[in-house]
Order: sequence, then C-alpha cells, then structure tokens
Amino acid sequence: MEKKNRKSINRRSFLKALGTGSVITTAAIYGCKPTNKVSAEGGYVGEVPKKMTYRINHNTGDKVSLLGYGCMRWPLRQKADGSGEEIDQDAVNQLVDYAIEHGVNYFDTAPPYIRGWSEKATGIALKRHPREKYFIATKLSTQREDPNLRSLQGSTALYHQSFKELQVDYIDYYLLHAIGMGGMKATIDRFYENGMLDFLKKEKEAGRIRNLGWSYHGDIEVFNYLLTQHDEGKVHWDFAQIQLNYIDWLHASGWNTNAQYLLGELEKRNIPIVIMEPLLGGRLSRLSAEALNLLKEIRPEESAASWAFRYAGTPESVLTVLSGMVYMEHLQENIRTYSPLDPVNKAEYSALEKVTEIMLNDDYVQCTECKYCMPCPYGVDIPEVFSHYNRIISSGKRLKSSKDDNYKEARRAFLVGYDRSVPKLRQSNHCIGCGICKPHCPQTIDIPNEMRRIDLYTEQLKQQSSF
Repeated sequence: MEKKNRKSINRRSFLKALGTGSVITTAAIYGCKPTNKVSAEGGYVGEVPKKMTYRINHNTGDKVSLLGYGCMRWPLRQKADGSGEEIDQDAVNQLVDYAIEHGVNYFDTAPPYIRGWSEKATGIALKRHPREKYFIATKLSTQREDPNLRSLQGSTALYHQSFKELQVDYIDYYLLHAIGMGGMKATIDRFYENGMLDFLKKEKEAGRIRNLGWSYHGDIEVFNYLLTQHDEGKVHWDFAQIQLNYIDWLHASGWNTNAQYLLGELEKRNIPIVIMEPLLGGRLSRLSAEALNLLKEIRPEESAASWAFRYAGTPESVLTVLSGMVYMEHLQENIRTYSPLDPVNKAEYSALEKVTEIMLNDDYVQCTECKYCMPCPYGVDIPEVFSHYNRIISSGKRLKSSKDDNYKEARRAFLVGYDRSVPKLRQSNHCIGCGICKPHCPQTIDIPNEMRRIDLYTEQLKQQSSF
C-alpha cells in the first residue's frame, strides 16, 4: 500500500475498525493529578467494581484483561542510607495485589525499564500469587548498538536473565523489543544474522515462550517485512504491540506510522494487538482548556485520560491496553473505567476529531516520556524538561510577550514549577548539543534544538524582557 493511503482515513473506515466493541479509560497517569476523590487515609472514595472487561487471545485461549499493567514506572523511594533511589517494593506489591484482585492479569516489563530494576521488582510482586493468575510479557531489549549484547551469546544471556529476574520457568508473551529502531539493518543484525530468532522459535516449541511477538517503534519497511515473513510461513507472529491513540491514528510523528495502517494490517492477518502509548506519553491527559471543554460537554465527569483509554481499547482486535500506573488512585480509576468497558460512539468520535485539530496546532514537544534518550551524559533530565514545558502549554500559560495578560502569574508558574520538577543541574541550559540522544528517540525529536528553544524561553522569562 502506498504511503499516502496509509495516512488517509474517513469516518466510516474508522468506525469499521472500532467495531461495536469497547472503550477504555484510565486516570491521569503521566504527570496529571488524580481526579477522583480520596479519603483522608489516601484511599479511593467509593466502591471499585470487579467487572473487568476481557479479550480472548484466539491463539492460546488466554482470557486477557483489557487493562494491562505497564511496569515501566514502578514507585521509587530513597534508600535508608540516603545514597540514592530504589524500587519501593512494598508499594509495588500493594499495586499488584490490588490489580489482580480487581481482574488485571497482564503485566508488561523489559530488562532496561527503571534502570534495569523493573523485571526483578515485578517478579517479586507476582511470585506471591498463583502462576495461573497472571500473564507476563517481557522483551529482548537489544536495540542499543552493543555488539556484545547483539551477539547470539549476549542475546541468549539477556533472555535467560529475564527468567531469573521474573522467577518463572515460562514467559507468556515475549517480544522483540523496539522493532524498527535503526531500520532494516538493525533488525537483521539483532534477530536474524545472529540466529536469535531461530533460537526463540525453538524456545517456543519447547514451551518456554507461549506467544512470540514484537513491539513496533517505527520504520514501516521493517513492519511490512515482518508481516511478509508471517504471510510466507517463515515465522508465526502470535501478537504485536503498536502505538495507538487518537492523535497517532492519522497524525503519527517521528518514526511512527499512522495507527490506522498498523491496526488494519494486523487485523487482516488476525494477529492480536497490544496497545502502548494510549496517552501519548501523558499528553492526552493534559489537554488545553479549549480541548477539554469539548469533551466535558459530552461527559462532564470523565477525565481527559479516560477518553484516550476508551478510544485505544475500542477496536475488538485489541487484546490489552498498557497503562503505567504508579499511584493507587490511577489504578483504581482505570479499573473503574474498564469495569465494564463503554464504547466510543459517533458523537464522541466527532469530538475527538476536533480535539485532535486543536492539539496539532499547539506548541507541544512530541515527547512520549519513553526515556529511551536517557541517560544524558551531561545530566539533563530530557523527559522531565519536556514534561514541564508541555504542562505549561496545556494549561494555556505559554507566554508570547511580557505584555500578555497575567504575565507575572504565568511567568512565576513556569519558573517556580521548573525548579520544583527538574533540579537546576538537570535543566535544559546544561544541554551542550552533543546529539547522542537523537538516534534513540522514536518520535525523531530534534532534542538539542528543543532544549535550546526551551532554554531561550526560560532565559527570557528570567530577564523579564519583552519577547
């Protein structure tokens, strides 16, 4: 299919893709404050239902919760000796226990998540439950250009390490991580020429992998190549993970491809689909007042994030939608939304079209906070710098001139908020423009250029000059 055809859609084809099925919602997961009322003890006020919506994996018969737990952002705490941070295992255990109790049974992790701590913390929490109560997904994360890691020996060592960290003797859903990053050559080097894909197919035959798939992060040539391999019977893909939200449906940025095309091609082959980035890195939970008001006219009590999750979960081909829930309030709101699922209708789709137009004309940095750009060798907290800037954009407080209304209030909100959310030594002015981060960004953001832009804006505010 020609590229231009992948980038086009009409309302009829969208609704056909969605089917009659469903819709998801979640709390403000990345950077947005919970909208639910919370008791003095910190718990959710009101009953959280146990009516989770499930989808059936036709390959295995797995009954998978539509809400999947993304384990990229477990809670952290300071070490007792003050020497740095560590996983707050007690908090992780509590979140996992609550999720399983309320029907969530899909947990997605990877070796590099949370500085390499995620698999171990996830394994500790899940090991306390019967193995049949949950499905574990993890990944072969060899996307960084390390020849030792990409060798057959290095890749198999990483694979076996996941079993050890997760404390399991089989993995339910195993993914080739970040397919497309680095183009076709990287894909061939990582999985084909070194014999790793042949190894994984044998592991699947032995029962140590129940479902073999991949997560897609750009380069449509690689996406189509893997599907051709599937069509020709060279490898059977049991599932695939793609980025889908109401912005990326038609307006994917960076390396990514419009979700309409990705979803359609997978549906043609009846390949179950896992959704990532339903909130576009939290951006869709932080709508501008204009955009949010459009949605509030239809569902006054529903959060912006819940609209995004309902949208992502609506297609019936979607097996589960991943959500990185750090706080109990977020987990509870998401469970409430999925219990049961409420489908997006035509009027709501029309509203989301208008919201998309507004969002595309805003001054956002297209960061999804995936943290693949980290660590910065010069200490800049790239995702958090972008997150703070985007929060200011969504609040309508991005100043154009010192003559703007509420200039003093907006200036203070940016500068004080910046210092509170990003330590001074990790702010944009410490970027030297080395560009080491750029090849690792799935959204192909010109990170040094954006850092300069944010730094210039910050300096203008500090000087209180007209700009």
